[in-house]
Amino acid sequence: MASIPTPGVTRSDESARSGLDVDALRRGVLDNLVCLQARPPGIATTHDWYMALAYTVRDRMLARWAATILTYAASELRVACYLSAEFLIGPQLGNNLVNLGIEANVRAALRELGQDLDELLALEEEPGLGNGGLGRLAACYLDSLATLEIPSVGYGIRYEFGIFDQEIRDGCQVEVTDKWLQQGNPWEIVRPNVNYYVGFGGHTESGNDAQGRYKVRWIPSRMVKGVACDTPMLGFRVNTCNTLRLWKSEAVESFDLQDFNAGDYYQAVQEKVISETLSKVLYPNDEPEAGKRLRLAQQYFFVSCSLQDMMRLLDLKGEPVTRFADMFTTQLNDTHPSIAVAELMRLLVDERMIPWDEAWDITCRTLSYTNHTLLPEALETWGLPLFRGLLPRPLEIIYEINRRFLDTLRQTYPGDEARIARMSLIDESGEKKVRMAHLSTVGSHAVNGVAALHSTLLRQTVMRDFAELWPERFHNVTNGVTPRRFMLLSNPELASLLDRTVGEGWVTDLTRLRKLEAYADDAAFQAQWRNVKRSNKKILAERIRHVTDIVVNPDALFDIQVKRIHEYKRQHLNALYIITLYQRLRRNLDPGNVPRCFIFGGKAAPGYAMAKLMIRLITGIAEVVNNDPAMDGKLKVVFYPDFNVKNAHFIYPAADLSEQISTAGKEASGTGNMKFMMNGALTIGTLDGANVEIREEAGDENFFLFGLTTGQVDSVKREGYRPARHAESNAELRETLDLIAGGYFSRGDPQVFRPLVNNLLQVDPFLVLADYADYVACQERVSAAWLDPVRWTRMSILNTARSGKFSSDRAIGEYCERIWKISPVRITLDQI
Repeated sequence: MASIPTPGVTRSDESARSGLDVDALRRGVLDNLVCLQARPPGIATTHDWYMALAYTVRDRMLARWAATILTYAASELRVACYLSAEFLIGPQLGNNLVNLGIEANVRAALRELGQDLDELLALEEEPGLGNGGLGRLAACYLDSLATLEIPSVGYGIRYEFGIFDQEIRDGCQVEVTDKWLQQGNPWEIVRPNVNYYVGFGGHTESGNDAQGRYKVRWIPSRMVKGVACDTPMLGFRVNTCNTLRLWKSEAVESFDLQDFNAGDYYQAVQEKVISETLSKVLYPNDEPEAGKRLRLAQQYFFVSCSLQDMMRLLDLKGEPVTRFADMFTTQLNDTHPSIAVAELMRLLVDERMIPWDEAWDITCRTLSYTNHTLLPEALETWGLPLFRGLLPRPLEIIYEINRRFLDTLRQTYPGDEARIARMSLIDESGEKKVRMAHLSTVGSHAVNGVAALHSTLLRQTVMRDFAELWPERFHNVTNGVTPRRFMLLSNPELASLLDRTVGEGWVTDLTRLRKLEAYADDAAFQAQWRNVKRSNKKILAERIRHVTDIVVNPDALFDIQVKRIHEYKRQHLNALYIITLYQRLRRNLDPGNVPRCFIFGGKAAPGYAMAKLMIRLITGIAEVVNNDPAMDGKLKVVFYPDFNVKNAHFIYPAADLSEQISTAGKEASGTGNMKFMMNGALTIGTLDGANVEIREEAGDENFFLFGLTTGQVDSVKREGYRPARHAESNAELRETLDLIAGGYFSRGDPQVFRPLVNNLLQVDPFLVLADYADYVACQERVSAAWLDPVRWTRMSILNTARSGKFSSDRAIGEYCERIWKISPVRITLDQI
């Protein structure tokens, strides 16, 4: 048993708290085990050791955090505030070890204590703070903001329960409560003294104040308190440690003693229960009706708290509120924080008595808006009765913004009432609704798409009228992902090879990977590259065996599609090809000399029946294929459950082929495609989202392209698309659909997949059948390339070498230069 050192005997307490050598880290872990976990080593559980280690790592971050806060407070600088309903930050321990550069020392210190770092890393819970790509992008941006030393704060909601944990039972998705906070969160610091009140419901009263100024007073029927919960966000090998500030809802008065004394125990705590519901659960973003009222309340709650917090920080610095836009630039991550336009106006006009025109100028100079979708169902709207009942004063402000905006439009486009109706913030066709994307666009000085194609389509389609009115407002900032987490942390063998080959600088300047091009044809380097990939595939194969009991061959081609399950992402197109390949192999129409392992992962929104049916189809195919002895060594199908950031660490490095097969014009950008590319996977995909730019960077010859273009998709739909004709003219497709419809993959029950087959044959909204034949032909080209290991390896190396554009560092640099007008600030520790 390790002895517990007496504090202060051999080294200073400061060293135990901040030292980075092995001895200081070892003593830090022991101190925290005893003093924070209250456990001596002899009886400590593995979780106790994890918590002690996490606190020890956090200790090393706190001095940097304090120095960062002090520097920002003492300087006249502009802070970037990133407002997002989701931050899918992933496990923090490994990431912070990488950023501090102490992984090797921590591993050695734990070894002396009889503990294994990998075991403790595996124990960490996935923070349930996001739903998918939107939240993960926000997390990547926080990483880059800190690494680039940009003054910034992330603002969002501290969800007590995440979207859900996914289990697969009898082939179907089952949603299990995500209790990610059940055993505590060592990275979070709750600040009860930083709190704000947010109102809901009630009514407004207007009149003149003592100075004769017109004033509106909102009298809410209910108030909720938002309490700040802070997480330090450390940059890579810098002292900058920014803040992710998430808001937890609490009741203003959590316990009514009079009700309790009167015997009404439920009523005594009812206000607490209702108020805390606001930050209780993360709702999936593609189930628009479920929890709609709660979702709007959540959005207003975190936006109001965040803007009030900015105003408090302004007051603390002694700056007048008229300088708000000079001190803060605020990015709206999709439409979820769009209510910020109305709320900032309310705070300025109602609370700070700023004249309307001046307040509007401040609001527009402060806010900028990122659009993430062209899908109509994802462009948020809120019915007026719901909005009025929940947020009466913000709705009045939206009416006034709209009145002034429409007056301007009528002067610019006299007589064009159709255009005015299209651009109005209120949709008056059918049930009247507030258009949140329109509100964001009108109230921001900049609007950006997230890939070159997406930004072009944004200007040409859903935002065409606005782009014609304000062409200078529209920008493109192609998404990016952090190479720290998705290469250095999750693929250490590849990172080591890159360090030895091109130098360590690639971690913060991904364009340096271009130097790999010189090694693409080097036989010795190719052998090392293949060894790294096979090692990663063995790790994933072992995890698949452990989680699903399916044994896969690491030497097979790992063909992977992991992302949210959605019809437009077309996991069912992939499934159709697997069935076609299966039939060919059974009939010896395919030589079977390219063994394939198809791996899927992703969650379907609980109310999205078709997406859940797509999961059921994949698991049904897996059941048939994996139990067919004739497929041994030829074909395996795996659905890896509960895809999240933690599981992604094992999946991206192991991929040979990345499936990016969405219908052209539907995917805004994608970020999984970038993570696959960085880790040397080749892409099979359509010209959709960032695929276009990935192909441009990698080279046409290093990308497997298929499918209709956006123009062709539009043309097919205009001409009257009849999907059944594709089945009628393609015998393999017809047979594949007949097998599904006949119950071959549903244990003989022909009813299970009837809705899916009927949807494809009768409607096929995302042109799966139209792209089927080209996709199958493209997969044949994939197999031909795989049979030439030298060629395949060369293509793999060049994909990684040319992935530099897709670093989140580049994306944040573009935001800083073109939209936020903000510069880095160096943090030093000499003031602590």
